[in-house]
Amino acid sequence: MKAYGILIPALNPDEKLLDSIQELLESSVPVQALVVVDDGSDQQAQPIFQRLADMEDERIHILHHEVNRGKGAALKTGFKYILENFPQIQGIATMDADGQHPVDALAACIHQFEKHPQDLIIGARQFTNQIPWRSQFGNVLTRKLVRMLTRQNISDTQTGLRVIPRSYVRQLLSFPGERFEFEFDMLLRARKFQVKITEQPIPTIYLDGNKSSHFRMVRDSVAIYARFLKFAMSGLISFLVDVGLFELMIVLMGKELLGERIIVATIVSRLLSAMVNYTLNHRVVFGKQGRQTVIKYGGLFIIQMFASGYLTDLVTGWLPHSQGSIAPLIAKIVVDFTLFIISYQIQRDLIFKEKRGAD
Repeated sequence: MKAYGILIPALNPDEKLLDSIQELLESSVPVQALVVVDDGSDQQAQPIFQRLADMEDERIHILHHEVNRGKGAALKTGFKYILENFPQIQGIATMDADGQHPVDALAACIHQFEKHPQDLIIGARQFTNQIPWRSQFGNVLTRKLVRMLTRQNISDTQTGLRVIPRSYVRQLLSFPGERFEFEFDMLLRARKFQVKITEQPIPTIYLDGNKSSHFRMVRDSVAIYARFLKFAMSGLISFLVDVGLFELMIVLMGKELLGERIIVATIVSRLLSAMVNYTLNHRVVFGKQGRQTVIKYGGLFIIQMFASGYLTDLVTGWLPHSQGSIAPLIAKIVVDFTLFIISYQIQRDLIFKEKRGAD
């Protein structure tokens, strides 16, 4: 069995952290290094870290942030420390500090990792109606979205119990985000680094209504969705440019030759909107990733432009319409929304695909 690093980010922990660590150290889990990152806890919590140090176990390593920097930052600090000091560790397990992850659940995830050492193993909690509503908030909203964006079936997007292969941990150090969005990004971008996500069912434990959670409903939810929201806003802006010019062209060209007007209006409006969309996606959404992006995007643009024109004409023919009706506009909205979803997949996986760093 491999040796593992255990990483626990902690903000104002209580006795449950000590109990969990004591149980873990006495278990058969092959722990080589147990790293606890104090993420700017207040003075009242410092005795907990002192008692942890008093255990005098050489596997325990305590790191401190002078101020609270966020869970993502604490994870990065711990990852960096383990990578630099324990070259033989090939899997790093993360756990929460509030006692929600029993040792048996960690052992089950490690067992899965032994069978799939290149996968990201996540401890998937089993949700019921008895789970506190704020703990279901992110999972209910993100489950289908993550499935669409990653094409991986992830039932628990916010679980803190994970076993991560060393090669992927190296990539994580360069990920943006300092708080809960970092954990979400870890799932969202796994496929880009050829990392499969494997779930291990674990029991769901919430203590005192999950009051110990430091998830901030509005700010952290916005941060989690930021990546998708940027792409959606980019698409919306270019969509408005496209649709506005399209309708203007239809009106200016008159009422004759409806089919030809649609194709010409589509070409003109799509040219300008494509310039807007490429600039926003390249610079803002995908962070200037990818190679030969102009050429690839140009090819996608040409295919999508003609598909939009001909499909809009086809759908318009199916709709009841008369001269001056808005049927072409309705058809274009339906067609372009479908093409928008397909275009995102292509841009993410082929055009603006992230460059892989060295393992």
